[in-house]
Amino acid sequence: MKVILLREIKSFFGSAVGYLVIAVFLLLNGLFLWVFDGDYNILQSGFADLTPFFTISPWIFLFLIPAVTMRSFSDERKQGTLELLLTKPLTTWQIVNGKFFGAFLLIVIAILPTLVYVLVLNKLGLPEGNVDMGSTIGSYFGLLFLVAGYTAIGIFSSALTENQIVAFILSLFLCFLFFFGFSSLDTLGGAISEWVTPLGMSGHFESMSRGVIDTRDVVYFVTLSVFFLSLTVFRLNSLQSGS
Repeated sequence: MKVILLREIKSFFGSAVGYLVIAVFLLLNGLFLWVFDGDYNILQSGFADLTPFFTISPWIFLFLIPAVTMRSFSDERKQGTLELLLTKPLTTWQIVNGKFFGAFLLIVIAILPTLVYVLVLNKLGLPEGNVDMGSTIGSYFGLLFLVAGYTAIGIFSSALTENQIVAFILSLFLCFLFFFGFSSLDTLGGAISEWVTPLGMSGHFESMSRGVIDTRDVVYFVTLSVFFLSLTVFRLNSLQSGS
């Protein structure tokens, strides 16, 4: 797995992809949080609070992560190197996990510079240090779990097709469905809301953002990630047996 992970990281930073992803994420967040007028501008809100950052980040990642993962297996299939990859002395799970953690690590690297926001707000708070660190830490953990879910979905989508654009669109749709689609059914009420709404990421992410790391939320994100990675392994095994 380590070999695949390092290969993915080298691939990301050996081209413009890795740098572009980090730059786009930081630029968009920086503009919305500190420059553009609106509800997301922290300076205009009057509160030393990173809630706007954790509100817009899932939506930025909704487009950014599918763009990162769309080439994971679709490019291997298009170039004809997937068969060679599957014949290496690695299990299918090791290959999938290597791809997954490679993309996940890239997004984590993009998130790390935002810790500067916490230091800035800590200085701007009245009195100084008036920042809800419990909520902030919980939100960062929630964001990492959310990224893991998005990445697993993106990896799975890339294994379904040789076309990177199709993989991007499919991943974007599934991520949107799990983040917003299921949660929106809450307005329907009744049995549908009770059973379907908990399947959405949004509610679990918001729960962790309150600063309380609930085991149920952690289990949800871990289960979701493992589920889509398992589907990816099944897909690759079916491709291998069919070749």
